[in-house]
Formats: sequence, structure tokens, C-alpha cells
Amino acid sequence: MGITSRWVLIVLVLAWAVYAIYPISEKINLGLDLQGGMHIVLEVDTDKAIEGKIDNAAAQIRKDLESEQLDYTFVRKQNVYNVAVGLSDAKDRQKVVDTIDKNYPYLTQVSLDDNEKSILFGMKNADENRWRQDAVDQSIEVLRNRIDEFGVAEPLIQKQGSNKIVVQLPGLEDPDEALNLIGKTAVLSFHLVDENVTAEAIKAGLQAQPIDVALLPYKMTDPVTGETMPSTVMMAVKKEPVLTGSYLMDAEVMVSPQDNRPYVAIKFDPTGAKLFEEITKNNLQRNLAIVLDGTIYSAPTIQTVISGGEASISGSFTFKEANNLAIVLKAGSLPAPVTVAENRTVGASLGDDSIKSGVTASITGFILIVLFIGIYYRLSGINADIALVLNLLLILAVLAQFKATLTLPGIAGIMLTLGMAVDANVLIFERIREELRKGRTVINAIDIGYSKALSAIIDSNLTSLIAAVVLFQFGTGPIKGFAITLSIGLIASMFTAIFVTRTIFMSFMYKRTIKHLSI
Repeated sequence: MGITSRWVLIVLVLAWAVYAIYPISEKINLGLDLQGGMHIVLEVDTDKAIEGKIDNAAAQIRKDLESEQLDYTFVRKQNVYNVAVGLSDAKDRQKVVDTIDKNYPYLTQVSLDDNEKSILFGMKNADENRWRQDAVDQSIEVLRNRIDEFGVAEPLIQKQGSNKIVVQLPGLEDPDEALNLIGKTAVLSFHLVDENVTAEAIKAGLQAQPIDVALLPYKMTDPVTGETMPSTVMMAVKKEPVLTGSYLMDAEVMVSPQDNRPYVAIKFDPTGAKLFEEITKNNLQRNLAIVLDGTIYSAPTIQTVISGGEASISGSFTFKEANNLAIVLKAGSLPAPVTVAENRTVGASLGDDSIKSGVTASITGFILIVLFIGIYYRLSGINADIALVLNLLLILAVLAQFKATLTLPGIAGIMLTLGMAVDANVLIFERIREELRKGRTVINAIDIGYSKALSAIIDSNLTSLIAAVVLFQFGTGPIKGFAITLSIGLIASMFTAIFVTRTIFMSFMYKRTIKHLSI
């Protein structure tokens, strides 16, 4: 490649770097250790995920047995892991077992009572373990969607152990709101209100609570402050929902023209819209309870058939509450409840101190390196210093381009990379010195110095790059930040230490006869 082509490439790279990095305060995100924020460890209740699977299986088994015209006395969840089926006639036992084996491969027969009229089915260990793992993985994706909607820049969300999730939210200003957003399970379901019993009569002992009825609290709000109050009002609804939030396609905050209060408008996908239309058609003049996380938000009377799959959730929301509810509904419900196992807030003052210390250390180290190289290698050292400045600029440009997060370990990675970039120039310059001592001409010494040092430079940088990739793959938070800046710096140093410095030497030697080199 000719000198002109080399300089064109260098200028293009330099122009891109300046464009990518400016303004630096807006282009590079700072990590939790540099700007403060929240560090949260969440624990996923995987038992609830398994229990939910068993609940769904029990409800579906009833429908399957009815469709097969097999009489049963009961189908119920025995515990977190088992479903019990009671038979009217023992002769139907094998048919029931065959039906469940065919439709529910994750269940296996555990026991059979003496009169062969009650069968216990349990979950297979492999399926149980897989669903526990899936519950954690799905929770991570749901949390990531919620936090992205919430507007936190560069959050860290990753698995820890078998059932914990680490969440880091740099620069967060409202920790309480974030915890409420993250921890809400957001299980949305629609239940018909039971017309034959009332919660008051059941609680007073005047009526027995049917097995298919649940008593759920009704959301109460303070009429003055609008805040949610502990609910004492209960409502009797059918346990099995007629529709769930799994069909939800969109949720949006709207304002009611009647009272100017915000509410959440929801829209179902085509399948959900069809189901919702059938539900409203078949249950005119009945109350339909809208339930979120086990609490009834409203229970309007179905006045007409509702087509189009649109409904609303009201409940004396503030605008912020309605907006957060819309976020969690759009992002999807968590497959299992999560609890906060650890919650730490990193103060902004600690972040400022860390930034000042890191920047001071970096600038001091950089100046000392530049001075040493310039003094020790004279004019050739200035060549290396130019490459070093360009190397730092390229590292920051790539971080800005890919919106990477800069952390304290990341700053350490940058400084280590600059030291390794100097090391490459030291290898080249010492080889050039060696060739000059043998009596070679300046231009031959430079050519031989670069060619002989090249293999050693590539080997050292390649092995370091492999180590950085391993650190990134298996490391967490700060380790990943260190690995990212180290990897970028290693690649940049190959370009600056070999290509840029040699181009400067070539330009200096172009159409000149140089007998002595300041090195």
C-alpha cells in the first residue's frame, strides 16, 4: 500500500473516531460504579411456577376427561408437584391413565389407592428442572423488557445461581418506583363473578364456599389522595379464568373524558379478541372481574357484546401508576413471583469520587508513558506517542459507537492496553536499533525491524485477546467491562503500533536519504 493510500485510511479512521466520540458526555454511558444507581438481587419463586403448571394441568384434565366421557369424582392439585384424580368407576382407570399419558407427557403415575379409584400423578424430575430453569430465563427477559420501557440506560440483568437474578440500574433517580415496576408479577386474568354466593355470606358462615369459587380482594383507593388502601372488601369469583393476559397485545394509558382520570386501555390479539367476544356474548348482564396479581381492579357488568378485543382497566390510578401498569402489561407477566433478596443503592457522591480518581490516575499514567517514550526514544518516541493518542481515541470511539458502558475496571483495561501498545513499539524500536548497530542503512533497519517484530507482537496481542474473550464470556459485570475495553484496545493497538507508526516513518523517509535516525 502506498503512502498516500495509507494516509487516506488513517485520516478516514481519525475522522470517524472524532465523529463517533463527540460529544463524549452523551456518547459513552457510565456504569454503576461511576454514576451511582441501584444493585438489586431478585429471587425467583420457582415453586410457584411449578404450582402454576399443576393448576393448569388439573383444569385441562377435567376438560379432557369430560370430552372422553370418562366419569370422575374429582380432579385436584394435591400439592405443588401432584395432581389427584378420583374415579367414579375403577374400570375406567386404564383409560384415564392412557388419556393423561398421551396429553401430559410431563406427568407420570405415582401411586394408586387400594380400591383403584384414586390415582396420583406427579411431575417428572427432568420436566420439573427444565420448567424451573425456564421460569428464571423468562423472568430475565420480562425484566429486561420492563426496564427498557422504563428508560434506564445500559442496565445489567443476569442470572446468579439457580434461581436468582442480578439487576444493576445505573443513574436511577427513583428506587421505590423501580422496585415496584420490577417486582410486580402482573398476572392479568378475567373471572366471572359468582351469582349464587356472596363473599359476605361465606365469611359470615351463612353459605358454604364452593370448590370452584375464590374470594379475592377489591382494590380500594383513598378518594382524597388516590393511594391504594388495605382492602377489606372481598368478592366471590369463579376460580378458573375465562380469559388470561397471555392474549394481550398492547396496553396504553388513556384519560377518561368523564372524570379526567387515567386508565389503561388494553387490546387482545385476534385469538383473544374472538374469545373476549364470545365471553361477552354468552354472559350478558353478568359481572366480569378484571384481576391483576390476585386483586380485583374492577368488575363491570357486561351490557353488550364487545367485539374488536378492546377493554380497559380502571381503578383511581395516578398517571404514573397507570403508566407503570401499562409497562408491565406490555412487557408480559413474570412466570413466577420474585422477591428482593438484596437491595443496595450506590450514592452519586461515590460515583463522582470514583470518576475523579479514575480520570486522575489515567491522565497521570498516560502523561508519564508519553514522557518516557519521548525521552528514551527521542524523535522516534514522538512517533510512538502520536500512535498512542490515536489508540486512546479509537478505544473511546468504539465504546461510543456501540454504546458500551464504561466502568472503573474498564478504565483499568484502557490503561493496560495503552501499556501494551507501548510494548509493541518498544519491540519494533529495539529491533531497529539492533539493525542500525549492525551497520544497515536507516531504511533497511526500519523495514527489518518491523518485519521481525511483527510475529512477536501478533503472538502477544492474540494471546491477550483470547484471555479477554474468555473473561467476557464467563465473567460478570465489572469483569466484562474490563474485558471489553481490553479487547478493543488490543485491536486498536495493532493498527496504531504497526500501521500508523510505520506510515509516519515512511513519510519521513520519502524521497530523502537519511543517514542517522533519532532513536
